[in-house]
Amino acid sequence: MSYTIATDKSKLLVSRQATEHYVRIAPGSEEYLKIWIKEPTFLQLEQAQMKLFDFNAGSQEVNLDMAEVYRYLWDAFVEKTEPALSAMDVLGLNPYIGSQIKEILPNPFGFNEVDEDLKVPTDEQ
Repeated sequence: MSYTIATDKSKLLVSRQATEHYVRIAPGSEEYLKIWIKEPTFLQLEQAQMKLFDFNAGSQEVNLDMAEVYRYLWDAFVEKTEPALSAMDVLGLNPYIGSQIKEILPNPFGFNEVDEDLKVPTDEQ
């Protein structure tokens, strides 16, 4: 089997431009929060997954911390909002807005697309 090797490494990298989204502020409202979300890198998604686990070396306990995951996702992928939101504002977002933002943030647990070619041995052995 013959493989064509990519010559343009920009095809391997994520976009540097954030994507603009509009989040309705209340059901039926005509007002929106404007939010720009950056595309995640492979390593950022891996880091987000690790934020889920809180390991206490002293007690040998592992706790799951989704709040820490969402704090990381916000910090890593939200470029800006209009109106501008402070860290304190983000903590006070109502659940309606928060659940919509959750849907547009990268999902570190849902991106498991693997090319079938990885399962095929190469000709070289």
